[in-house]
Amino acid sequence: MGFEQFEIVAVVAVLIIVAASYFSTRLGLATPIILVIVGLGVSLIPGMPEVHPAPELILTVVLPPLLYSAAVNMPVMDFRRDLSTIGALSVVLVLVSAFVVGTLLWAIFPNLSFAAAVAVGAVVSPPDAVAATSIGKRLGLPPRLLTILEGEGLVNDATALVLLRTAVAATAGAFSFWQAAGDFFYAVAVAIVVGTVVGFVAVRIRSKIDQPVLTTAISFVVPFIAFLPAELAHASGVLAVVAAGLVTGAMGVRRLSVADRNAERTNWLTAQLLLENGVFLLMGLQLMTLIDDVSHDGLSVWSAVWIGLAVTVLLGIIRTVFVVPVVFTARRRRSDYEEKARRFSEVLDHVSADERFRSHPRHERLERWLQRRHADARFYAGNGLGWRGGAVLAWSGMRGVVTLAAAQSLPTDFPYRTQLVLVAFVVALVTLVGQGGTLPLLIRVLGIRGTDEERARRELSLLLSEVNEAAVGQVVDNPDLRRRDGKPFDAAVLDRARQMHERMTSPDGRGHEHDAAKAQLPELLQLILDAQQDALNEARSTGSYDSSTIKRAQKQLDQGYVRISGV
Repeated sequence: MGFEQFEIVAVVAVLIIVAASYFSTRLGLATPIILVIVGLGVSLIPGMPEVHPAPELILTVVLPPLLYSAAVNMPVMDFRRDLSTIGALSVVLVLVSAFVVGTLLWAIFPNLSFAAAVAVGAVVSPPDAVAATSIGKRLGLPPRLLTILEGEGLVNDATALVLLRTAVAATAGAFSFWQAAGDFFYAVAVAIVVGTVVGFVAVRIRSKIDQPVLTTAISFVVPFIAFLPAELAHASGVLAVVAAGLVTGAMGVRRLSVADRNAERTNWLTAQLLLENGVFLLMGLQLMTLIDDVSHDGLSVWSAVWIGLAVTVLLGIIRTVFVVPVVFTARRRRSDYEEKARRFSEVLDHVSADERFRSHPRHERLERWLQRRHADARFYAGNGLGWRGGAVLAWSGMRGVVTLAAAQSLPTDFPYRTQLVLVAFVVALVTLVGQGGTLPLLIRVLGIRGTDEERARRELSLLLSEVNEAAVGQVVDNPDLRRRDGKPFDAAVLDRARQMHERMTSPDGRGHEHDAAKAQLPELLQLILDAQQDALNEARSTGSYDSSTIKRAQKQLDQGYVRISGV
């Protein structure tokens, strides 16, 4: 393909992605599903050139920024609270699925070793949460379900790819369970360390630069800075990227300016739209190429299709069986958390009235720990994972482009390689279109509803009142408050600020203040906004409010910063 042809294809692909994203809401389908179908249709046009994307393009160029972007926007508090469920789905379920499917393929293909069969099982084991979460957000799934799905999608690729690498290595020699387990835990531990360090250092460096364009440019290379060293150390580069993204998301709101975060968010949303949806379009375009490859090797296309359907059914059964105890455990422990929330509330009331506790040198740290435990107990008690949510979780096992890219990364000397790649494609296609296409219907039939909007507004109002009261107490009502030059603020400016802080807005620009007040008011409002941000960060760290409420409050504060900067 010449450069001019490549330009034309790239332009057309972008236009298709934009059109699919625009019409997805009207059609009631997730954008990835539309793009896969469009790609399939285009691949059937006579004369279409063969599509042979290098698997490294997806696994080392596209996947790191996609996972980083998702991890940055993942509330760390929510991720921590559901870490056990996320870990069970993204690690244990992936391993179980890989070995069960591997056993089936080992029995079907006579010349396939068990290690090679497990490698293929690892390829088809990780679900892609993109389609499920896009549907869930549009239909208003409960935030906890979305967190579990997004968290699973962040980690399961790392599990599958590490297992794939271990299984492929085992095909070249004797298999040792303990050596394989050691390699797996080494890959995970090193990846977490590398990603955490990269995320921490990147945020520190970006916080010293006051130019949003430059900080955003740095953020574009952070995924690869985390990915490459981890891979060179034979660890999981994908997991390192996720760790770097989680650290960046947790630290960024405190250390990066509003302008930096707004610029980064806009640019990453655009990059994510093109990369994420582009690979789904590419997935559809590969259909005829895969079929031709299988036929060229003298293997049966229909056998691959039927085996792919059998693997799809098996994966669905495994996921459903696995989700049942997860939901059962969550439901059984809900009453325990209600009792824990009551006890922690009593303890907090007691220590807040105890003067001896208030005089303890570490009372603030201890009180914050109690507040966090109380908030966690209230979260588990009030956000149960019921059977209807479990049904959605079980049905959200759609596979995607990582499955196909990982399949194409299998060694060229693998027995039945092209046929196995087509099997992986069938699994991805059937789960994505079949399960993804029917997921909205399942959600409507089950009658699942997300957060009550009226309750969300009340919680937001309560949080904003708490944040504003803290700011007024620390700034406006502070008798020691001084301007940068050491002079006190005018009384008229303080009164004006008291009126304005409740609305969290900047001056209306009507010119009611005299010149001195106009000079002082922006400075005072900046101090108030800083105090509000500190109070919001405290609420975020204790987990006293839902992450969606924290996000909405943060948006209002950011808008206030933007207005102040324009005064």
